Parts: sequence; C-alpha cells; structure tokens
Amino acid sequence: MIINRNLTLPQFIAVVRGGETVQLSEAARSRIQTAREVIEKIVEGDAALYGVNTGFGKFENVQVSRSELEQLQHNLIVSHSIGLGKPLPREVVRGMLLLRAQSLALGHSGARVEVVELLLALLNADACPVIPEQGSVGASGDLAPLAHLALSLIGLGELDYGGQVRPSAEVLTELGLQPVTLQAKEGLALINGTQQMGSLLALALHDAKVLLSTANLAAAMTVEAKYGSHRPFGEDVVGLRPHPGALAVAAELREFLQGSEIAPSHLVGDGKVQDAYSLRAVPQVHGATADAIAQAERVLEVEFASVTDNPLIFPETGEVVSGGNFHGQPLAVTIDALKVAIAELGSISERRTEQLLNPALSGLPAFLTPKGGLNSGFMIAQYTSAALASENKVLAHPASVDSIPTSANQEDHVSMGAHGARQLRSIVENVQNILAIELMCAAQGLDFQKLKAGRGVQAAYEYLRTFVAHLEDDRYFRPDVLRIRDELATGKLLRIAKAEHSGAAAPAKVQQSESDKGTTSWH
Repeated sequence: MIINRNLTLPQFIAVVRGGETVQLSEAARSRIQTAREVIEKIVEGDAALYGVNTGFGKFENVQVSRSELEQLQHNLIVSHSIGLGKPLPREVVRGMLLLRAQSLALGHSGARVEVVELLLALLNADACPVIPEQGSVGASGDLAPLAHLALSLIGLGELDYGGQVRPSAEVLTELGLQPVTLQAKEGLALINGTQQMGSLLALALHDAKVLLSTANLAAAMTVEAKYGSHRPFGEDVVGLRPHPGALAVAAELREFLQGSEIAPSHLVGDGKVQDAYSLRAVPQVHGATADAIAQAERVLEVEFASVTDNPLIFPETGEVVSGGNFHGQPLAVTIDALKVAIAELGSISERRTEQLLNPALSGLPAFLTPKGGLNSGFMIAQYTSAALASENKVLAHPASVDSIPTSANQEDHVSMGAHGARQLRSIVENVQNILAIELMCAAQGLDFQKLKAGRGVQAAYEYLRTFVAHLEDDRYFRPDVLRIRDELATGKLLRIAKAEHSGAAAPAKVQQSESDKGTTSWH
C-alpha cells in the first residue's frame, strides 16, 4: 500500500491498528529537504523570524542569538511538556506519530528528514511516547500533548514499549536509535498541529461507521422481535424526503429484513395502526447520524492532507508566513456535531430497549422473562442503558463554544477540540454498550417468535446465541454485554449479518485488521 499526499482513513487504520509499517518516499524526502534549506538560509542571516530565531507566543519579539538556537528548541519542548491526567491510549499515540510525520512530510515545515524518520521509527517499532491526555486547548494545535511526543525524540520522557513504560533514552538505545538534537524551527514544527484531536477523531470516526450499521442491525432485530412494520423503510416512503443518510439507512434496514417470515404474519388483523417513533423513524434518526459521519469524513480527508504548522514555509519563493493553520476549530466544530449525532444512536436505542421490555408496549413477557416476579429479567439492563444515554447528553455538550485566552492574550481564541475529541471517544464507547444491551434484549425477544426473522437479522441472532444463552432464570449479565460489545465493536457481528444477505462467507478477520502488514510510502 502506498500513501500519497492524501492519507485516507482506511490507510490510517491499517497503520494505527493493523501494524502496517511506514516509510518516506524519495519525493517526500526531497520536499522535506527543500523546506529545510529555506530555514538554514534564514539562520545564516540577521532577520528575525518567529519560531526560528525568536521566542514563542508573547516572546515573539525577543530575538535569540545563533549560538542559542538549539537550546531554544530544547527549552520549547521541555517547558511545554506539562500535560496531566491519564496517558492517552496507545492507538491514539500511534495515530499522533503517523499524522505528525505525515504533515511534516508535505514539505512546508522545515524539520530535517532525520526528525521525521525518528517519528516513523518509533511508530514502526510500536514504541509509544507516554502522553498525558489533558493540557491542550486546541489553538496553537495540541501543544502540550505534542510536546510530550517530541520529548521522546530528544531522549527525555518515557516510552511504552514491549508492555513496559521505561525512560525514552533506554528504549531508544535498545532499538538502536539515536535521540535528535533539535535545530532551528524543529521543536515548533513538532508541536504546532492538531494531531491529538485528529487521531482521536479518526479512530472514533472509523468506529462510528461500524456503529451506525450495527445500530441499523439492532433496530431491525427489535422490529422483528416486536412485530414491527417494515413499510416505513420502503424506498418510496423515505424517498419523499430524500436525505442521503436516510436513504442509505432505509436500504440497509431492508437488506437485514429481507426474507422475513415474521412480517407477513401480522400484516392483517393485528390491530396496530403504527409503530413508535423509535422503530418507524429509524431511517430519519439514524440517517441524520449517517449524514454527520459523511461530513466528518470530508473534514478529516482535508485535515489528513494539511500542513498545520506555523510559520509556513514556501520553498518555491523562500517566503515564510505566520498564519493560523494550527487552529483546531475546523476539527472542533466537526467533533461536536459528531458527538451529538453518535449520542443520538444511543438515545433511540435505549428507547427501543424500553419498547422490548415494557409489556404494555411489546406484547412480550414483562422484562422478557418467562418467570417474572421470581426473576427480574432484563429490567436493570434498561437502567444501565438509560444511565449511559444520559451520560452522553452531558458529554455531547459542545466544547467548541468555549474559549479561554492563553499566552498573555496573544492566543485569545481557542477551539477546545481536544476536549471534544476525548468526549467523542467516550460517547462511542457508551453507545457500543447501549447497542450491546439492545441486541441482547432483542435476541431474547426473538426467542419468543416461532417464525424466522429477515435473513440478516436471523444470521446475527443465531450467531449471538452461540455465546449468549437464552434467559430462563436470572444470571450475571455483565459478561454477556461485554462480549456482545466486543463482537459489534470489531464489526464481526455486522459482517455476519451482511454476509448472509450477500450470500458470501463471513470474513475471518475482524474489521479493524483491514490489510495485511506491509510498508506504506509517502509520495
């Protein structure tokens, strides 16, 4: 696989989760070197240039002598490495290494080739800098988190390698790597950027795409368990309000429900006029999420191909320009919209679970237990689902509407994109659990049906029953929910349902392993 200037989300996942190795192409090396030559010419002159031979932020007007430029960059990294909180997950850090190297490889930052190669060497060795999750306000990029990333390049800080957290210098020596001494502009080039929020968004977006289709599957299973109508999902019905997401969701619902024996059994004489919104409005509600995901993909595609450094170097003219490409607002606003959209998948799923458990609504045994009273059945499963859905309402509050000035009001508007991105990751995890609960309850509901569900639903139901048993008497539910969560998070449950519809055998590998390990080159 070859990565060109435009890194894609599947390529990102193949490297970050699939372990594919990455290397610089000759074209990328040439771009990096050409930009570096511009910086070296500036260093030889007397002109003051921000970040090259001046202080940073409010110290922009303080010029630094040529003999102190290396110390200037060293001081920048150590002084900015003041993140706090838990370490970021390893996959997030791997994404940050990849995205930081990718941005520098576009040739408008001025770092040397050896700096970019060291980033990639850590990534390929799966040696992850320990980066605290708190500290970014998302304005001059993710300064504190990226400073912790850069800290490992100069032999300071810690690396998580081989299951142990050890001093960076020790791990670099074991890997046969030398720390770099940062030269003019290089420290700034490493920490000006949106790579923390970008990595978090990319991972959450990949998972959200799986989550959306799984939510469609869960909804289809609940429809079948509740004798719900398929008619609201008709192409002619949804086509009268043809938002792209709604059309796509309705089409997927029809796929999962195709061949149902349950639906024809209650078309006449069941006394039901229409289903609750949480069933018949699935194309419209899930479809709005689908449209938000599509918009986030467009934003991320641009971000992956962007230079988020400051100042920017234009090798063709030798011009160096201070701009605002590091500001996280394009990501922050997108992340906040996606938070709301994903949270809504959980909100409507919790309502469908209530539809299954409440005998006044379901026509099924109360709380889906055949021995109510002695047993509580799935009563508290809905409590947990409701708790997670309510937590998501807090997490979905937009972070990007907040701003707090920093650097003596030099940086007077900030994006808070990293806050939103961390919240988005939590929302995705909560919705995975909410959907796992719905699937567990919907499978129990199908146990009371004597006819087969639509082929996609039936395949998913039968697979669930291979590791989650029908409930006769109350039992410990947490392991069941976690197992279903894992199966849906990897996409395996979804692939089984889709394979049944297509008539193809389900792939053996989970979705996150999208490619065999190999080498990625930048051109």
